[in-house]
Amino acid sequence: MRPMLATPGKHVPPGDAWVHEVKWDGVRALTEVRDGVLRMTSRNENAITVAWPELASSPYGDRDLLVDGEIIALNDRGVPDFRTLQERMHVRKAATAERLATRVPAVYMVFDLLRLDGEDLTSEPLETRRARLEALGLDSTWQVPPQYDDGAMLHEATLQQGLEGIVSKRRTSVYRFGERTPHWLKLPHRHRLSYVVGGWRPQEGTTDRLAALLVGELTEDGLRYRGRVGSGIGPKQSRALAEQVAGLARDDSPFADEVPAVDARGTHWLEPVLVVDIDTHGRGYERLRQPSFQGVRSDLAPEDLLA
Repeated sequence: MRPMLATPGKHVPPGDAWVHEVKWDGVRALTEVRDGVLRMTSRNENAITVAWPELASSPYGDRDLLVDGEIIALNDRGVPDFRTLQERMHVRKAATAERLATRVPAVYMVFDLLRLDGEDLTSEPLETRRARLEALGLDSTWQVPPQYDDGAMLHEATLQQGLEGIVSKRRTSVYRFGERTPHWLKLPHRHRLSYVVGGWRPQEGTTDRLAALLVGELTEDGLRYRGRVGSGIGPKQSRALAEQVAGLARDDSPFADEVPAVDARGTHWLEPVLVVDIDTHGRGYERLRQPSFQGVRSDLAPEDLLA
């Protein structure tokens, strides 16, 4: 099962037909409890239960349910930040996960209830699912974030507080697994976008120290080159990225358009399967402006970026 996705919005929709939620800067996760077994899966259907031991016990024990939500952790400013989850989201060893859970505790923000006690709720309107969810009374490591009627107010408040943005949802919207729906709109504040890695450049004077990534935007016409990113790749990130790209080498450029010679020179080309988040100082430009590497998105596949 893949979660339902929101469509990028251009403005906050007005009127009583919509409710509005904070857009959390975390990792999307569906969590199912069936026959007493809890299983968390990422947006691309990978099993991630072992990475989040503090979230892997339902507040309702063995009660049958299926929920949708976002795993978040706070940065040193007390704001949800995807980067704080980077070290945790790739962990597949229980002992390591337990240690990191103490150092970087996570919270599961549950915003939708899809099944309860064997009853499929996906065809019910959002406001009905929401009422059933709130009646469960979640707290502690599983929490139900608030909804707001005033979207413009929430949009401004989240901007001032440094949050990622908001999601606006039609009260009547049903839940369709794996679909991107116009009945959910996402309105982020940050210029943080996801790109596909097509190559890497070594540090000057070396042949093996990864210092920069060449990234592109996946389009219907193929992978279009958007720029080279070196900022944000320190020694620790370099080592982690080197592990991620190992085994992805290819002989030619995966980009559909021509990469400028200054960027192509010395580049190790890669199969375009790795997705990363990049902060940039603007959207709609042919090349990224002052880009900064933010992290690998193991919860996303390149085809997820087409919609």
